Amino acid sequence: MDSFWVQSALGAIKAIAFMYDIITLPVYLVLQQPWKRRQDSRRVKAKIVRNDDNELTYRTTDPPRDVHVKMLQENIDTLEKVFNYVAKTYTSKRCLGTRQILSEEDEVQQNGRVFKKYNLGDYKWKTFTEAERMAANFGRGLRELGQKPRENIVIFAETRAEWMIAAHGCFKQAMPIVTVYATLGDDGVAHCITETEVTTVITSHDLLPKFKTLLDKCPLVKTIIYIEDQLQKTETTGFKEGVKILPFNQVVKTGQDSKFEHVPPKGDDIAIIMYTSGSTGTPKGVLLSHKNCIATMKGFVDMVPIYPDDVLIGFLPLAHVFELVAESVCLMTGVPIGYSTPLTLIDTSSKIKRGCKGDATVLKPTCMTSVPLILDRISKGINDKVNSGSAFKKALFKFLYQYKVKWVQRGYKTPLIDKLVFKKVAKLMGGKVRIIMSGGAPLSADTHEQIKTCLCLELIQGYGLTETTSGATVMDYRDMTYGRTGGPLTVCDIRLVNWEEGNYRVTNKPYPQGEVLIGGECVSQGYYKLPGKTNEDFFEEDGQRWFKTGDIGEIQADGVLKIIDRKKDLVKLQAGEYVSLGKVESELKTCGIIENICVYGDPTKQYTVALVVPNQNHLEELAQKHGLGEKTFEELCSSPIIEKAILKEIAEHARKCKLQKYEVPAAITLCKEVWSPDMGLVTAAFKLKRKDIQDRYQHDINRMYAS
Repeated sequence: MDSFWVQSALGAIKAIAFMYDIITLPVYLVLQQPWKRRQDSRRVKAKIVRNDDNELTYRTTDPPRDVHVKMLQENIDTLEKVFNYVAKTYTSKRCLGTRQILSEEDEVQQNGRVFKKYNLGDYKWKTFTEAERMAANFGRGLRELGQKPRENIVIFAETRAEWMIAAHGCFKQAMPIVTVYATLGDDGVAHCITETEVTTVITSHDLLPKFKTLLDKCPLVKTIIYIEDQLQKTETTGFKEGVKILPFNQVVKTGQDSKFEHVPPKGDDIAIIMYTSGSTGTPKGVLLSHKNCIATMKGFVDMVPIYPDDVLIGFLPLAHVFELVAESVCLMTGVPIGYSTPLTLIDTSSKIKRGCKGDATVLKPTCMTSVPLILDRISKGINDKVNSGSAFKKALFKFLYQYKVKWVQRGYKTPLIDKLVFKKVAKLMGGKVRIIMSGGAPLSADTHEQIKTCLCLELIQGYGLTETTSGATVMDYRDMTYGRTGGPLTVCDIRLVNWEEGNYRVTNKPYPQGEVLIGGECVSQGYYKLPGKTNEDFFEEDGQRWFKTGDIGEIQADGVLKIIDRKKDLVKLQAGEYVSLGKVESELKTCGIIENICVYGDPTKQYTVALVVPNQNHLEELAQKHGLGEKTFEELCSSPIIEKAILKEIAEHARKCKLQKYEVPAAITLCKEVWSPDMGLVTAAFKLKRKDIQDRYQHDINRMYAS
């Protein structure tokens, strides 16, 4: 009976929508000119500049835009010149903002447990002039402490205003900064510090205690500068003798009275030794010059529209080249950056006190950067919210979603539905976000479409690597397709080269395919102290530096790149079929029950298997359906009944994603722990560390194949 009423009500709504379309279509046709949007989406973004049977080289068809031209006119070729220029141009405009923490309080939960929560105030801002002056003083303070120009210095801290100020203080004295992820394990941190022979480390109140054990592994370190906490006093006793431990603001104060002059770097000087998060073994230090960083910034400002009233919310690791370049673009264009953390980002974040607002609600950002993992979680959150509603609400949402997708694909906007339905979802991130830039890993087409549709914003996917200073391709914001990474930036060329082993060739139909090579000013000088690996992955040709990515791409008719595989992720099964593990994982991650997944393929077997980290809420719902509601999370993960039920869900989801039968895991193991960078199973950018996962779960892999 319920189903009859739902269908009847929905039928009436569809009839009203049909009448509304007939009446308003002529008006929308005139006002919105959808044919222009369709033309913009389909326009050719790159042309072939060199071709033969083994390789194809593509270059953008776009000219440099205003900010790029301005950077050339002003001869801005170093990050030091960027800050000097913006301090003169934007003087008293808001630059870097930090949210005030008023207190940390105990909050009793419904289950009786007590959690520590923040009571937060407003954002406190430093102007462009104040931020530049503070950076200059910090740089001089480092010189007073004995740090010399062109000597490496480590920044091992969470994303925050002081991170950016410290980095620019170092740039003003031509000191290369070594960036280390805040989530890197102790061995990784010690490796980065000892390999770069640093004597000074900049860290934070929260990370300082790690050095009680780390200093024994890092004998050269003589000075640690820590960024103070807003509430707690930092404990500086119990550290190795002879090591100076100083607060950040004291170094700034010391620099105020210093007579040391600036030592401006040159374009070819190393700005950053950026340690990749190491999905295959020990982290490698990538040498990024000032010229590399400036090149990618020029490429980004040519692709992403920026407005005077924009505000960025910064919360991804600044030790990740994508976030660092994105924030540098904001500095260059006078866009204020308000800092946040995943624990305080939205109203429901884990450290936000009941009744207190999340950072996004207070800041009301217009731009943000993200990684697919976070967008997948937002997407699953939307699905959970919809599925928890009544049958009518679910049916209505599905109809409105499909209605909007249909009209957007035709080049129209849907202002009425956006206002009545989707803008409520957009309030999650403060209600003003107009653009999200996604990088760091491939974004699934389903998540891309859902975020763009439900949050009423532009979601731009880009492609790049630490070795190319994050530069390579960026989607045109007018592109209406999903699952592609855009055309080449104005500062680099993209080349496809045949990879015979995987049957990827530039002569393939309908589109050329092959390994992606990136050439241009954004390409790194190589790896720190690894000449062999540098010569293997980088080469020079006709005065241009190139990097072999190991990714397999396809360039479509409009010159847009689509990443379709990775050389290291390709497994040939016993029957001769190739399986792209990364592609299968990317598709299956959009399944509600899956929090994370690692697919494994044994070349001597006919099928793949998977290690699955289940979503706790979905797992509990599934347990209720199978009469196992009283069991704990750990017990459910070991239950053959639940394993079978999840395998069935995965098979159904794989069918929807059009995966081949041999690509779908035939057996799974449910993992009881959530994979985090601390465990060493994923990188700081949450990419899988396949070898480490395989080593840890080898017994389970053997069991799955034995069954």
